[in-house]
Amino acid sequence: MKMENKKNTRREFLKKIALGTAGVSFGLSAKSYGNIIGANDRLNVAIMGVNGRGSSLAENFVNEKNTRVTHVCDVEEKALAKGVKRVINGQSSKPEAVKDFRNILDNSDVDALVIAAPDHWHAPAGILACDAGKHVYVEKPCSHNPGEGELLVQAARKNRRVVQMGNQRRSWPHMIECMEDIKDGIIGHVYFAKGWYANDRGPIGVGKQVPVPGNLDYELWQGPAPRRAYKDNLIHYNWHWFWNWGTGEACNNGTHEIDVMRWGLNVDYPIRVSSSGGRYHYSDDWETPDTQVIGFDFKGEKSLTWEGRSCNSYPIEGSGRGVQFFGEKGTIVITGGNEYSVYNKNNELVKEVSDSQKDTDTLDTTGPGVDLDSYHIHNFLESIRGKAEPTAEIEKGHKSVLLCHLGNIAQRVGRNLNCNPENGHIIDDHEAMALWEREYEPGWKPRV
Repeated sequence: MKMENKKNTRREFLKKIALGTAGVSFGLSAKSYGNIIGANDRLNVAIMGVNGRGSSLAENFVNEKNTRVTHVCDVEEKALAKGVKRVINGQSSKPEAVKDFRNILDNSDVDALVIAAPDHWHAPAGILACDAGKHVYVEKPCSHNPGEGELLVQAARKNRRVVQMGNQRRSWPHMIECMEDIKDGIIGHVYFAKGWYANDRGPIGVGKQVPVPGNLDYELWQGPAPRRAYKDNLIHYNWHWFWNWGTGEACNNGTHEIDVMRWGLNVDYPIRVSSSGGRYHYSDDWETPDTQVIGFDFKGEKSLTWEGRSCNSYPIEGSGRGVQFFGEKGTIVITGGNEYSVYNKNNELVKEVSDSQKDTDTLDTTGPGVDLDSYHIHNFLESIRGKAEPTAEIEKGHKSVLLCHLGNIAQRVGRNLNCNPENGHIIDDHEAMALWEREYEPGWKPRV
């Protein structure tokens, strides 16, 4: 049995990113973006949504050389204070605390907006930022629905902005190496992939309509979404499980695995989508599935599945999340982190690529940790500076998130979907296609 161990250092990989060798072109050259940024190369960043994931992102952006977080934006006072504290722990200057992120869009000193607000804000905020001339780092999913994703791609193109989604694995060195191995035929022709996510989330109960807390601007929190009464089981995290604001576990976590599978299989839009599951584990206000299996078929005889279990954490391959690729000559197993194993046709281990970051918690809702986050954030910043190409440019992100949306649409209408392989649009199903977009609170509909 042949065994290989490769360890790419963070310094070596970041050097590759700085040279642009780890990325791909998306229509505008790195040099074009370089002309936009001033000679000193310092970038000023505003962070939107700093209670959970955004607070970690704020700290991670501060850690980047020649980068300053100038503003933190949140609709809740406690979250604002939390975000400011995380920033001043890492930089000498105190960021400005702003309730409404729109107030910083006209500030010419702000180069980029980082969006970590709830899902229903991702695309509308990103579009407004692009129109204001800001570059955008948007957390997954990049949209609340497929139509928004298309608009965000259009806004990035129209305004010639760097827009990167937070599908961090696109920048992890061993994941890039794994994709190169697949392309080089290490397991032959790859025709099927399986991804999974398993957690042990508890019930959210039946919410009571109560007065909005005095430190929360609930009107602004809802923003583009049609208005719903405030209930005591909604904020901060449970909004994920309500269709009005969230997108379920498929978009919340499945985006990562589905993006890796789409990357490895080298596929874009599906021809068929199926979904089975439901809210099985508890009887409460949770609307999206807690148990879901989504299947996708693509042209060229390739397919992938994603299994989501929000309330049963039994692992696969010893991990709560991961991906398996199946090919003519063997199998690749990725257990959620920056590492992978290759097995031959006889199921013998022939290559193992490990990561020194063994303490990484791939189920942590605030992120995979500073070291793994830094690859992706560094790439985003260097792309703005014109020294790299984005590894997760928004069109790639949109295509992967679209698959998650299609899985949810199939689940909601209760039948398989036939799709146009050129753009993913649903064919001959008006009820399903009606979920391509959403209703908006009057005056909030995004436009490009």
